[in-house]
Amino acid sequence: MRIDFTPSPAPTLGVEWELALVDRSTRDLSNTAGDLLASARPRLPDPGRLHQELLRNTVEVVTGICPTVRSAADDLRSTLEVVLGSTDALGVDLMGAGTHPFASWSEQQLTEGHRYEELINRTQWWGRQMLIWGVHVHVGMPDRERVMPVLSAVLNHYPHLLALSASSPLWAGTDTGYASNRALMFQQLPTAGLPFQFTRWEEFERFAEDQTVTGVIDTLSEIRWDVRPACHLGTLENRVCDGVSDLRDLTALVALVQCLVVDLDTRLAAGETLPTMPPWHVQENKWRAARYGLDAIVILDEHSTERLVTDDLHDLLERLAPVAERLDCTTELASVADLVERGASYQRQRRVSEATGGDLRAVVDSVVRELPASL
Repeated sequence: MRIDFTPSPAPTLGVEWELALVDRSTRDLSNTAGDLLASARPRLPDPGRLHQELLRNTVEVVTGICPTVRSAADDLRSTLEVVLGSTDALGVDLMGAGTHPFASWSEQQLTEGHRYEELINRTQWWGRQMLIWGVHVHVGMPDRERVMPVLSAVLNHYPHLLALSASSPLWAGTDTGYASNRALMFQQLPTAGLPFQFTRWEEFERFAEDQTVTGVIDTLSEIRWDVRPACHLGTLENRVCDGVSDLRDLTALVALVQCLVVDLDTRLAAGETLPTMPPWHVQENKWRAARYGLDAIVILDEHSTERLVTDDLHDLLERLAPVAERLDCTTELASVADLVERGASYQRQRRVSEATGGDLRAVVDSVVRELPASL
């Protein structure tokens, strides 16, 4: 099975940001995405910047093809300002998090469409449980043959990205004990979760052919890996991150993803063999980051070296600083350290819960406030 990949001559960016709709009175989820799209889209210069998703409680804000992190942030900001202008009449707010603290999955409504109906028909209970939101970051890749080695090397930094973005400690009214409950829930879907670590594009083609012949997938988009090639766009798509509540945090994460991909691709093109880890270490790192967030002790290499993720992040930011300078995102990459200092969303949510005696509506309030304050 031949799979074409449209190369990107520059490491351009595209961002997809999933946001939940919450009722202003009850703070529960609101199945009003269709109404919000009907109100906001006519006022957008490009209506395609706002999408509907699997559930009617969700909208997705997307960018166009952006040359820099800063332009991607500006693109998102301009769309969100329009969307936020439509929320008052509907009595809803936008919430950026990996999960909702207390909503019931059984009360959510499915968006009409054959693709979504087929997904639920196949996955049943687990599909209905997918009351989760994330952020996807696309980085343009110039050479199809380098996609898989870079993908495998990016997985070394999986726990760093998940720990920074973790925002789903609460589920159905319960503190799960995890920083990112979303990460472990999403992998229950067929073809979701960690990717296989192929070294050559032909291996990916054989995998996709097997998946198609056996009826696992109908289209490549149904390969729902945490990191995957987006062949029609010519990008490596990073889907590791939980939903994000703050544009500044999102910008920091986008800068880190772009710098990582570009650094790895540049080193590979120069003839370096990129470092990778055994899949059992990659899998363990995902679990540790999901469980402990920024307190995770992560595995760094094939020799089982371990280190606190925030200590390793400090050195990683220093190493990527020259890459950020070339990509014109020095300030944005440096703000990753500010995110650590302020605390990831899961930590901020727990602080509010503890301060209010477990008032989960107050947690929703706190998450909701962060988005407009960051624009």
